[in-house]
Amino acid sequence: MLCALLVRRSPDLSLPIDMLVWALLAASTGLTLARQWRAGALLLVLCLLAALLMGRLSPLALSLVVMGLTLAGNLHRLPVSCRPAARGLVLLWALALMLHQLPGFENLKMLDKVQAGPASVPFSLYLNLDKPLALFGLLLAWRDLLGPGGLIRWRPLLLLTLPLVGLLLTAWGVGALKPEVGLPSWWWLFSLNNLLLTCVSEEALFRGCLQQRLSERFTPLKGLLIASGLFGMAHLAGGPLLVGFAALAGLCYGLAFHWSGRLSIAIAVHFLFNFAHLALFTYPLASR
Repeated sequence: MLCALLVRRSPDLSLPIDMLVWALLAASTGLTLARQWRAGALLLVLCLLAALLMGRLSPLALSLVVMGLTLAGNLHRLPVSCRPAARGLVLLWALALMLHQLPGFENLKMLDKVQAGPASVPFSLYLNLDKPLALFGLLLAWRDLLGPGGLIRWRPLLLLTLPLVGLLLTAWGVGALKPEVGLPSWWWLFSLNNLLLTCVSEEALFRGCLQQRLSERFTPLKGLLIASGLFGMAHLAGGPLLVGFAALAGLCYGLAFHWSGRLSIAIAVHFLFNFAHLALFTYPLASR
């Protein structure tokens, strides 16, 4: 009974047959994060073929994806003098995927102008095919993308709860959010999409790639700050307030990566923060 009371009403979801594409992509992502390389690669190939057959991926888009993955996978075979430029091309390719700038992708709209609750702003949810593919190219180009591992510093990790809760309360204080406890009926779709198709690709770029490379070039502190600032700037379309909040949240995700040595921990912190936002406050913003 309590669970039923906490689930907000929303339109029923029908699952289209071409959702198989995203099921394969999500499974491939999960296996890749678990370092099951061959199984992950096989499911990725099946995902791309299914997307092509179902009209979600054009031959041009497939060619661009294959070219990017091929370049990333063969970086180690290039002359040392050519590798920085090649890695730059892979990074631009990944950015183009994440910003939806490569042509030929037909992302699937699953929710159209729905409200998480009566006080929330309507929003639409897409299952993106292009953005999640960035993970695979980045991982081929930077083999240490998943983190160095090592001892996990659990105490500071748990203390990250405090600034993240503070961010949500501050957003409430400035009127961007309002308390709205409960989950919409499509919470499971939001969770799978946000965890495996959004947080993974964003953390792969900003923490696994940029933070690690910047930390090597400068210092861990500078790498953390610059990567967090870039993460904030990636939210520029949402306005300066969102840029600031995203940069501060990115700082917490970066610390989670630094203190754990694992990209999976940064992904989990990122997802749990987003899920708490959905479950406890208006999502994505409060209606005026």
